[in-house]
Amino acid sequence: MTNYQLLATCGAGLEALVGKELRDLGLECQVENGRARFAGDVETIATTNLWLRVADRVKIVVGEFEALTFDQLFEGVKALPWEDFLPMDATFPVAGKSVRSKLFSTPDVQAITKKAVVERLKKVYHRPSSVPLPETGAFFQLEVSILKDQVLLTIDTTGPSLFKRGYRLEKGGAPLKENLAAALVMLTNWRKEMPFYDPVCGSGTLCIEAAMIGANIAPGFNREFQCEAWPWVDSKIFEAVRAAADEAADYDVKLDIAGSDIDGKMIAIAKANAAEAGFGDLIQFKQLAVKDFTTEKEYGVMVANPPYGERLGDPEAVHTLYRQMGSVFKPLKTWSKYILTSDLDFENYYGAKATKKRKLYNGALRTDYFQYWGQRKPRPVKEEQDARN
Repeated sequence: MTNYQLLATCGAGLEALVGKELRDLGLECQVENGRARFAGDVETIATTNLWLRVADRVKIVVGEFEALTFDQLFEGVKALPWEDFLPMDATFPVAGKSVRSKLFSTPDVQAITKKAVVERLKKVYHRPSSVPLPETGAFFQLEVSILKDQVLLTIDTTGPSLFKRGYRLEKGGAPLKENLAAALVMLTNWRKEMPFYDPVCGSGTLCIEAAMIGANIAPGFNREFQCEAWPWVDSKIFEAVRAAADEAADYDVKLDIAGSDIDGKMIAIAKANAAEAGFGDLIQFKQLAVKDFTTEKEYGVMVANPPYGERLGDPEAVHTLYRQMGSVFKPLKTWSKYILTSDLDFENYYGAKATKKRKLYNGALRTDYFQYWGQRKPRPVKEEQDARN
C-alpha cells in the first residue's frame, strides 16, 4: 500500500499533545510549529482522522520546494505528481497563505498554483489545452502555503475540522471548540477512576470530552471525512478502522463526571448534547452557581472555562466570579483545579498563585491555563513498603 507524507495540524501550544497522540497510535512523528509530521498509508489516514482528539486536520504533503519568483512557483507545482492524487474530473479549489515571503500576494499564489496543477493534469490525461478540466468529480481541497519562501503543497483529507465531532446540537456564546476542550482535559492529571467536575459547564463540552476519553471512544467515530469520497480510497479500510474503534470503546465504563452552570438554559443544552454523544445517563448536569458548590468527594479534578475576552460581558461580575471560585475551591485541598482565561490578573482575583501556567490559544486569543495541583492521594501501605524496598 502507498505510503504518504502526512501532517496533523493543530492550534499553537498543542503540538506536543498531538505528537503524543500520534506516538500512542504507534506512529513516529516530528513536532513543528502548529503541526506534527508523520508518514503512513490510507489506513493511517483513516486512523488519525478517527482518533486524534486535539488536531484540526490531517493533510497529505504533495511537495515542498523554495520559490522566489512566480516562475519558480509555477514550475515547482507543475513538477509534482498531481495525477497520483487527483482523477481527471477532480474538483480542486486552491486555498493559500504566504508569510514573510517574496511572493506575498496570496491571490496570485493561488491562481498560479491552480494553473500549474491544471496544466500538469491536462498533459497527463491528454486533454486539449483549450478545453477546461470538468471538475465535476470528487472534492480535493488543495492548499499552497509559503513561509519564508518555502512552498508547501498539501491536500486536506479531513473536510470540516476535526473539532466537529457531531454531538453538539446547540452551543452558547463563544463556545470552546471540542479539540481544545479535549486538550484541556488531557493536560490535567485526571484519570477515569477520579471525579471530574466543570463548575461553569456551558454547553457541556469539557464534560463530554472527558467522558469520551474515559470511555476510550474515538472522537471521529460518528462523522465522515472528505477523503472517503475519493475514488482511490477503499471504503473497507474506513469500515475496518471504525470497527476496531468500536471494539476498543468501553461503553460500560463507570465514570464520575458532572457539570454545573448558573444558567438553566445552558444546562438544558448540555444535557441534550451529552445525550447526543451517548452520555445522557453518565454525565450529571445541574443548575448551580459557583458560590453554592460543595462536595464531600476527594482527589478529583476540576476544569473550568469561565468568561473572558469576548465573553467578558460585565468585567466586575466576572471578577466577582473569579473571587468566588478562589473562595469555594480553597478548602478542596485534594482537588486539582485547572482554569483557562485570557485575564492575566486572574490569580489576583482568585486569591492564589498557580502551581503552573501554560500558554494556549483559544482561536486567535492568547490565554493562560492556570493549574492548581491538589494533594496527592496516599499510596496504600503495602505499595509504599514495596516502593521503599
